[in-house]
Amino acid sequence: MTTNLQNIRQVIAQLPVIGPIAKSVYRAIVPGAASPQFSSSSQYWEDRYKLGGNSGAGSYGRLADFKAVVINKFVADNEVKTVIEFGSGDGAQLEQAHYPSYTGVDVSARAVQLCQDRFRKDPSKRFVLASSPEADAIRAELAMSLDVIYHLVEDSVYDQYMMRLITAAERYICIYSSNTPRQSPDKHVRHRVFTDWMAQKAPAWKLISKIENPFPEDPAIPHETSWADFYFFQKS
Repeated sequence: MTTNLQNIRQVIAQLPVIGPIAKSVYRAIVPGAASPQFSSSSQYWEDRYKLGGNSGAGSYGRLADFKAVVINKFVADNEVKTVIEFGSGDGAQLEQAHYPSYTGVDVSARAVQLCQDRFRKDPSKRFVLASSPEADAIRAELAMSLDVIYHLVEDSVYDQYMMRLITAAERYICIYSSNTPRQSPDKHVRHRVFTDWMAQKAPAWKLISKIENPFPEDPAIPHETSWADFYFFQKS
């Protein structure tokens, strides 16, 4: 029985999106199966990956395609040689990336392992745990945060994350996120006006470009739309 349950979980984990229907199917087949309970940002994502979940809808389908086109163009146009991403997740989005050198940092040990396995034959990519000393020492021309900021519900975690992001960046910062103070019913989501944080605590970084999402949030198709837009900053 255990093997069968593991197989079911693996099949569901391979779906492009772990949507409500897939979750319902799994819970119906496996008594007691549930989404990860929330107690902290890092714990939520570690449990989510351990339970066979993925990085979310934004890393798949047309949303992932849009993100890849924008970032790949920015990297090419600005001759960016090194990239670091804080919140690399399961690596699904990275499949479409064209970066000369990439470092992925994540709070989830499971996510780091998934990426190391996924890209084990690609020497241009490496992955480190956010709690490791190595993560604090790495610098790159472009530092990225994709679909992460609105998942940082604790103020201290948010501040620490933002400081890490600006410290690691040598030339540019790319943030893909919501930028609003609105409330969310989900415990693992907290929207923030991060541009205010940048203006107050990182005034040397100037917003040089905002690219609006061509698939803005639509409650009717939540897994194909997003509240996130692109914001690019350059160090003055």
